[in-house]
Amino acid sequence: MAKHYYYNNTVPPATFCDTTEDPAYCKTLLANQYGNGYDYGRICVQKSVSQSHSFLNLMDSYLQDGSSYDQNTIRALEDCRFLAELNLDFLYNTQETVNKSSNVLQSSHAEDIVTQLSATLTNQQTCLDGLQTTASDERVKSYLSSMLSNDTKLHSMSLCLFRRGWAPEKKIKHSWKQNGRLPYKMPKRVRDMYDSGRGRHGNHGRHHHLRKLLQTESVNVRDMVVVSKDGSGNFTTINAAISAAPNNTASSDGYFLVFIKKGVYEEYVSIAKNKKHLMLVGDGINQTIITGDRNVVDGSTTFNSATFAVVGQGFVAVNITFRNTAGPSKHQAVALRSGADLSAFYMCSFEGYQDTLYAHSMRQFYSDCYIYGTVDFIFGNAAVVFQNCNIFSRLPMTGQFNSITAQGRTDPNQNTGISIHNATIRAANDLAPRVGVVKTYLGRPWKQYSRTVFMESFMDGFVDPAGWHDWSGSFALNTLYYAEHKNAGSGSSTASRVSWPGYHVIGAMDAANFTVSNFLQGDSWLPQTGVPFLNGLI
Repeated sequence: MAKHYYYNNTVPPATFCDTTEDPAYCKTLLANQYGNGYDYGRICVQKSVSQSHSFLNLMDSYLQDGSSYDQNTIRALEDCRFLAELNLDFLYNTQETVNKSSNVLQSSHAEDIVTQLSATLTNQQTCLDGLQTTASDERVKSYLSSMLSNDTKLHSMSLCLFRRGWAPEKKIKHSWKQNGRLPYKMPKRVRDMYDSGRGRHGNHGRHHHLRKLLQTESVNVRDMVVVSKDGSGNFTTINAAISAAPNNTASSDGYFLVFIKKGVYEEYVSIAKNKKHLMLVGDGINQTIITGDRNVVDGSTTFNSATFAVVGQGFVAVNITFRNTAGPSKHQAVALRSGADLSAFYMCSFEGYQDTLYAHSMRQFYSDCYIYGTVDFIFGNAAVVFQNCNIFSRLPMTGQFNSITAQGRTDPNQNTGISIHNATIRAANDLAPRVGVVKTYLGRPWKQYSRTVFMESFMDGFVDPAGWHDWSGSFALNTLYYAEHKNAGSGSSTASRVSWPGYHVIGAMDAANFTVSNFLQGDSWLPQTGVPFLNGLI
């Protein structure tokens, strides 16, 4: 009743702000304004757009004067510029939405905007983290850190007001039924087609046949190219194939498929926001390998250390190994970073040590994948589900412990978190002889509202009985949300788990919040990828 009243009736800012999570900031933000909740929400979003535009312009001016800064500062500024451009897109979309409506939106549309506003905050934090850990110019670091902190408060209020006014109350669906779609057998069929004779780009009859074949399995492919190191395909590098993909395609147009033949591809691949609905299919795990060794010790930021990075919406990868070979002594070294909304990874392997898989932002799904690492090796602030995956802790450096996850939620209104469902969690071969010496934990809180759930998974005995580890003393122990539901194996006992206020052993009703259907709205977008999924609990 209060929400309806404040959003549809004119009230003073002070009265309205008293219902928000940060009344003091809200009152400062809306001083000298007068309207209803929708008016105040629009004002806040407009201010967010204006501030983001100013920040992007500032990044451009800094980088144009690049000769004034050392290489470490420039790398951090380049990350911030990249992220600021994404934020401006997200906020323009939000502004267009709130300007057109003074009512609760359809659930799917509202969730799209909440996802983008959540990512805006994540991008702000990523920029700030990079500046603080990498940039060497103290003057730039200090000024931008202060600016980012103020802008983050503004964007947080935009998210809060949008969720309160435009987003419907979530109704949790309880489904225990498998999607039932069988995984496509694309790699073998593509191989047969291309190895049997022609099949080169421009062979329209062959392409028509392939398109028809894939459409019968619910995967719509508009065009396809082949990457092969030996020159038998259309391209010899992955980057060249991606450059040939069309820009800004709609999902209804179908995927641009890049089939990557067996080989080790020593490339750094970055798929930009305008390369939408790309599908990369390899010859199989440990057959098609994309590898690099960038790391923070040698001058990269964590963000730009990724061997493979993608932000283009609707990305799908199948049967590929993503690898960072920097090793444990090089600390943060990312194999894959994804900020691609509605992205899916099927039968892929992610290999590294610290910070292997950076599920950075937006909505993501991983099925039947293999993930290897040591410290915080599944991390980020996406809304992400890992289903039927095999997770292997490796041997870290002397004196280190393993933490499987480090989730980075910074705001209670973000729709983000890590859900690990029906996984198998074991020690890798190099760690197995040392499990009595090296401790392994399910996760630790990277940020204030860190949120991670393990459900219906097998945990081998090497998982420490406490289950979870702190980040720094009492930081986030009251505000995090860590939960376990019906896990099995000798490492799954919750009898000796941590006693933090934010840790929970949950039942099916709460666990349903973190299923593919409810956490990712996966029923609406995963079928078109062809990737098999379980939309509820087992």
